Amino acid sequence: MDGLIERIDTTGLTPAAVGNRRTHVVIIGAGFGGLTAAMHLKQAEGDVTVIDRRNHHLFQPLVYQVATAALSPADIAAPVRGILARQANANVILGEVTGIDVTGRAVLLAERRVSYDQLVIATGARESYFGHDEWAAVTSGLKTIEDATTMRRRILLAFERAEDSDDPEERRRLLTFVIIGGGPTGVELAGALAELARAALARDFRRIDPTTARIILIEAGPRVLARLPPCLSQTAARALERLGVELRLGAKVVRCDDCGAVLDDERIESRTLIWAAGVAASPAAEWLGVAPGSRQSGDDRAQG
Repeated sequence: MDGLIERIDTTGLTPAAVGNRRTHVVIIGAGFGGLTAAMHLKQAEGDVTVIDRRNHHLFQPLVYQVATAALSPADIAAPVRGILARQANANVILGEVTGIDVTGRAVLLAERRVSYDQLVIATGARESYFGHDEWAAVTSGLKTIEDATTMRRRILLAFERAEDSDDPEERRRLLTFVIIGGGPTGVELAGALAELARAALARDFRRIDPTTARIILIEAGPRVLARLPPCLSQTAARALERLGVELRLGAKVVRCDDCGAVLDDERIESRTLIWAAGVAASPAAEWLGVAPGSRQSGDDRAQG
């Protein structure tokens, strides 16, 4: 990010650079990257416009705690306008970018055009299902506040429905939670979900014992947290196992449906499948008419 800011600053953010008007920097995305860029330009002799389709900045590392009922959404979200309120040269636009007119140097928001002199694209990433987009309908992702509250509702309802069920098989499915992907998101979710079941909910039900819930973490690679040193990966694995999390390492998911997940040689019956196995670039490359770069998830390995 510092290198990006240096490139913007050295292109000449002065009124003389564009005639008699102030240079206009447009930043798409109000995540960590976009807001950092905007705040670094606080003293620049130019105007900064931040565009985002949501009016809040999300502290994404803690989204899993909202999903497991440890935090409320307000604890990890702050209004973008509030963050930039004291920055005189900053403006915020709520809107969804539909394209970029590179030749005309304008960002397109439906019928609206926002002209720019410098453009910063910090739109982040979305889930990647590695060619199995149909799995999105039967799994829960975790990228937004809406994802987190939906996941929390699904998790808590699973316990409620298990309490009301007279079918032992269905009860087992409801009390089995499958997390696909053993990167930071998957590991954090697995641990938090285990603590939810074994501590927070342990005495809340009469017909079921929440401590018997199965939390299964599936990772295609040989270890969790593959991007960290092996010693840290082993420590994390041992901590999860002490919490009762079942690890399936070196196992690839080949199919997902609303009743469970199929691995290479095993089917796991579950009503709650959580996807934490990969990310894909935002549509920004399409806006620019270039081929997107591809990379494996910073969280996890491809599963299918």
